[in-house]
Amino acid sequence: MPAKPFPVNALVRFVLLGCCSLWAMSALAVEKSPASAPTLQELKAEGARQSKYLHPTSRSTPTETPEADLATFQETIAPIFEASCIDCHNDDNAEGNISIESLDPNLLEGDDVDWWVEVLAVLNNGEMPPPEDMEMDDADRRTVVEWLSGEVQTASMFRRATGGHSSFRRLTRYETNYALQDLLGLPNQFAGDLPPEAHSDDGFQNSSEMLHMSVKQLETYQTLARQALRRAIALEERPAPLHWSISMRDASQIDWKQQQASVDQAAEKLKDDPEKQRAKIEEMRASFLRPTNQTHYRNLKTGANVPTSWAYQGARYSFAPEEAPTVMPPDFDHVAILPGARSRRLIVELGNQIPDTGVMRVRVRAARVLKDGQAADSYPPSLQLEFGWRASNEGRADMRVSDADIPITATVDAPEIYEFEFQLGDIYPRNSVRKTSPMGKMPNPSEYIRFVNSSVSDQAVQIDHVEIVAPVITQWPPESHTRIFFDSPHRENETRYVSEVLAAFMQKAWRRPPTPEELRRKEQLFRTLRPHCGSMEEAVLEVLSTVLASPHFLYVVRTKSPSTDSDSQTAMASSPKLTPHELATRLSLFLWCSIPDDELLTLASTGALQEPDVLREQVQRMLADPKSRRLSEQFVHQWLDMQLLDFLNIKETTPRLNTPLKEAMQEEPIAFFQELLQQDESVLQFIHAEFAMLNERLARHYGWNTVHGNHFRRVPIGSDPRRGGLLTQAGLLAMNSAGADSHPLKRGVWLLESILNDPPPPPPPAVPEIDLADPRIAEMTLIERMADHRNHPACMSCHSKIDPWGIAFENYDSVGRWRTKINDKPVVASATLFNQQELAGIDGLKRYLLSERQDQFVRALVHKLATYGLGRPLTFADHAHIDQITAEVRHRGDGLSTMVQQVATSDLFQSN
Repeated sequence: MPAKPFPVNALVRFVLLGCCSLWAMSALAVEKSPASAPTLQELKAEGARQSKYLHPTSRSTPTETPEADLATFQETIAPIFEASCIDCHNDDNAEGNISIESLDPNLLEGDDVDWWVEVLAVLNNGEMPPPEDMEMDDADRRTVVEWLSGEVQTASMFRRATGGHSSFRRLTRYETNYALQDLLGLPNQFAGDLPPEAHSDDGFQNSSEMLHMSVKQLETYQTLARQALRRAIALEERPAPLHWSISMRDASQIDWKQQQASVDQAAEKLKDDPEKQRAKIEEMRASFLRPTNQTHYRNLKTGANVPTSWAYQGARYSFAPEEAPTVMPPDFDHVAILPGARSRRLIVELGNQIPDTGVMRVRVRAARVLKDGQAADSYPPSLQLEFGWRASNEGRADMRVSDADIPITATVDAPEIYEFEFQLGDIYPRNSVRKTSPMGKMPNPSEYIRFVNSSVSDQAVQIDHVEIVAPVITQWPPESHTRIFFDSPHRENETRYVSEVLAAFMQKAWRRPPTPEELRRKEQLFRTLRPHCGSMEEAVLEVLSTVLASPHFLYVVRTKSPSTDSDSQTAMASSPKLTPHELATRLSLFLWCSIPDDELLTLASTGALQEPDVLREQVQRMLADPKSRRLSEQFVHQWLDMQLLDFLNIKETTPRLNTPLKEAMQEEPIAFFQELLQQDESVLQFIHAEFAMLNERLARHYGWNTVHGNHFRRVPIGSDPRRGGLLTQAGLLAMNSAGADSHPLKRGVWLLESILNDPPPPPPPAVPEIDLADPRIAEMTLIERMADHRNHPACMSCHSKIDPWGIAFENYDSVGRWRTKINDKPVVASATLFNQQELAGIDGLKRYLLSERQDQFVRALVHKLATYGLGRPLTFADHAHIDQITAEVRHRGDGLSTMVQQVATSDLFQSN
């Protein structure tokens, strides 16, 4: 056998394609298909009807110990390979370092199964033999595919049953955060101090091969657990809330005085010329009545305006809190105006007494201000809330604390109260000198809130009064405390009651009932700590912190169940199953990124969760729960490698992006996935859809002016291939660009890796870099440079596999906007694949994927979901299960919710 220096996945395709593939670029792709061509929607339906999963060629699952079908290989398959492949891939002439002549045809026990899987893939996709040497006719191709498919499925099931996997891992940072939120009933962000996880080769953060723990990490988890419990458990007396009640009349006093001082200064300067003095003052007062695009205060009685000002020195703008609340007065004569379209802000400074933790509630009486000629039914502006401070020239921070923008719908003649709430304990960093530096001195210890008009459209917000309270106390002890220290008839018996509290908490945290010995040890720890603690609750807190620092909480643990029958026939029938509690944990981590709730734990304790009907009902219930949004957020981010977008420097893009637009780009694929999930729409919508999930800012980026407001909603966009689906979303295109221009290579690699699960091989060593110092190369366009680079023998094989996919995206600039010219030259967006299939721009790419690569895409998504759901890399032993799930999904109409359901109820998911 020849040596295998690269990972097998994709290497075979790399070398087989590289030795023979030819491709060429053509002129600008047509933007619309010919009238006679089927629509993209029709291609979806036609491609689905042609799915191989609807007409399976693989044999049924064996019920006896299987054997490799070597007779068929020798009699039928080997001669076909001899006629079509051996000339290029034999022991003497192993082009691309592969000799089919030497591959072991025994897939059940041989060492070459991964190579055979790749051979099957290139045959299925029509990638081999090369078009110019087409010696394998359709009948022969079908014969080989049928034999290989059957052998692969049988070998996969056999190897899974006789192999074994490890999904032992710790919880990820985001899983730890959600688990603590759900366990304690608090919305705080608990895991901010934990380091981020690395990504596995599959792109996932929850992979068992990556999630180990160092001693330093364990110490961080222990600290985190105690901090979380101290937020949940009330050990002190009920805190007294502080209140602020601030009218815009009071907030504007400094600015009115400064405006009057400017008038007085002008009058003093011109006191010797009364005529000039009068004219100057009249001119100044007239200017105060004119509109301004800056944030300003307005005297409603006089109509005068004054720009708002703020400076951190001296805390002159700060308002002190009061111990008792005051009633917001119904009448007012001063307002603050925040114009739209420019993110105008209004600072309300609150001093240095804001509590460290607890909920701060901000109530603002506000209204929308229509400009002259603006329709009363136009979409309202939106308001955001920020928290910040500035201690000195070098020290400052501003953080958004509102979860969502609030549309301001009230009119100026009937303003309404709008409310924000946020956790003070989640704000980081706080002003580090707020408890050491006195008010009015430097560095400034004060902190403030900022109201932001976050509207895209030019519509102002009017504010007349602000009320603030912190911390907000609705009950004491808080619900998080009573969740742990619940009512019990044994409350007066401390020993018995503590045992109940510990047992209940351990069952929820460890996702299973504690054993009597585990509970006994925690009870003993309580008895040891109790004399050193001021209260029973304090001692319990310390014990519970050890529960949360235990591997039973931090790790996803598998119970070792010894095999009772080593016979291969029994092994083929079933793989080791998860226990009911392990299944509940895997299910909740998959769909909620968290620990099981009470209903799941109850069903696990009774064993009912493993019943097929019950399991399906639970998956449906969990997907309907708002917590399923976590699946959309975490899976999509990892599946599509969106950390590339997170790290995108908006200052280095051309044209330059802004932060709100980048945030909209980050939300679009998640909102799109969530919409398909909740509606159980076809996963083929990821390739092309006739709707998009948009807000106003993103719609304007795409050139549409009919969407208003900052919230995402479903927007019909018609059949135009330039938008719709994942491939044309601006954020995904921008993150795979070069900052100032598009980058076909990055976009092609991303498509192959994330969408088709067909990653290209790494570049061979000693690949020459593009020499930008060469004047000839420096004058070339990016596409021309790629073509020149591709002409190098060491580069051709790789780029012939990648470049055509990326060139199809060339109508999109570096930030995902549509274009038809680059430097006054028509865009080259067409290229020819290895099999002489032309990809005529994005329309041609979508058509090819929908007509020829549906099965590959659907299977790729099943593979990605299963990898994420199991929390471990998939191997060849899982191949048959992935095919079975894919077949079920295709038979049931390709719905995304259906796909998740099939993964979660599969034998693969329910076994190790």
